Amino acid sequence: MAGGWQDIRDEVLRRIQTRRWPPGSQIPNEAELAGEFGVARATVNRALQALAEDGWLERRRRAGTRVAAAPQRRARLAIPLIRQEIEAGGHAAAHRLLGTAPGPAPAAVTAALGLAADAEMIQVRTLWRADERPFAVEDRWVNLSGAPGFDSAPLDRISANEWLVRHAPFSHGTLEYAAETAEPELADLLGCAPGAPVLVLERHTFGPSAPVTFMRLSHAPGHSLKLEI
Repeated sequence: MAGGWQDIRDEVLRRIQTRRWPPGSQIPNEAELAGEFGVARATVNRALQALAEDGWLERRRRAGTRVAAAPQRRARLAIPLIRQEIEAGGHAAAHRLLGTAPGPAPAAVTAALGLAADAEMIQVRTLWRADERPFAVEDRWVNLSGAPGFDSAPLDRISANEWLVRHAPFSHGTLEYAAETAEPELADLLGCAPGAPVLVLERHTFGPSAPVTFMRLSHAPGHSLKLEI
């Protein structure tokens, strides 16, 4: 079976899912698989590495490659564009810059990002609308060492969200959703009553060499969330 690394990946995954190679079992080494499939070892290596990154395999130097004890796809964090999310719902997206302010950031923010208390940061608050209705309030702190040039970005024309996706390298992050009640200022921006339940996304993102941003995105009441797995 000669083919590209994707073909090798798919065949190895089929063997895992059909339990030909059950959880915890050691699979043939790269040389053996290369001989079986009629491809170079580098092709096998790339296929196995992709499956390891997705959580199906565990690879250890000098110990070989095993099927994960509980093989499953790992969730991958992608940074969505809020503008595109609004437009995907059939609405016209618009953002209004509510204000920017340099640090110092609150202790909870620097701690979450693993930064020193005196890290050079800037706060940006943005109101998003879907057509003429409030969609969400974006409140974020940006670490300038992780996003060079952000302090001069034209945030009235390009949102902080979109600028960072385009210009700040991203390697990993965390996110958390919570139901909270709207404080009076937030309620006024979202067009709801104080104390109304709102869905809040809190996300920390990190670049290859430095933390990038801490963000809270508070959605207007009625927002629904759909995740694909």
